[in-house]
Amino acid sequence: MENKINISQLICTRISHDLIGNVGAFANAVELMEDEDDEFLAEIKSTLKTSSQVLTARLKFFRMAFGLSNANLENIETVKKVTEEYVATLNLHHPIATEIKIVNSPFNRAVMLAAMCAADVIIRGGKVRVGSTRSAIVVAAESDAPLAQGKIAAMQTVLEGGTPDNVSQYAPLYCLQKILEEESRTLTIDVLNGFSLLIS
Repeated sequence: MENKINISQLICTRISHDLIGNVGAFANAVELMEDEDDEFLAEIKSTLKTSSQVLTARLKFFRMAFGLSNANLENIETVKKVTEEYVATLNLHHPIATEIKIVNSPFNRAVMLAAMCAADVIIRGGKVRVGSTRSAIVVAAESDAPLAQGKIAAMQTVLEGGTPDNVSQYAPLYCLQKILEEESRTLTIDVLNGFSLLIS
C-alpha cells in the first residue's frame, strides 16, 4: 500500500463512502419534494438542510486534507474551523467535538488527517483533542464510552506494515504515514491512556 496509486485508490474509496449516505438522503428528499406532498415538507426541508451542511463540511475537509496544497493549509484558524466542522458531521446523534491547541506548523495537513483517524475510533460521542509537547504533536480521542478497539488494533497493524480488513477505511492513516515519511517524521500510537497519535 505504499505506492501513490494505491493510496489514491484508498482515498477515493474512503471519500466516496463518507459522502454517499448524505448524497442519497439529499436525492431522496428531492424526489419527495417533486411528489408535491405537503405532509412531508418540514421533514424534507430538514433533510435537505442537514445533508447539504454535512456534504459542504466534508467536501471542504477532504479538499484540504487530501487535495493539492493551498494557502488555507497555512492558516491554522482555517484548519481548526474546517476540521471542527468535519468532525461534527460524523455522528449527529452522538456528537464529537474538536479542540485544537497548536500554533501554525508545517504539519497542518498531518493534523487534519490525524484528527480524522482519532475521530474514527470514537463510537458514542466524545472529543478529538490536538495539542503539542516539545517533541510531538499529540492527537487524542476521548470519550466516556468505550473506543473502537478493533479500529485501534487495525491502525496498529497499518503502522507495523500490515494490511487490515476493510483497508480503505484507513486511507487517512496511510496518507498521514506517507506524508510524515517524506518529512522524516515518525507516527506512533499510544494506547496506555485511551488512544493518541503522536507525530514527532
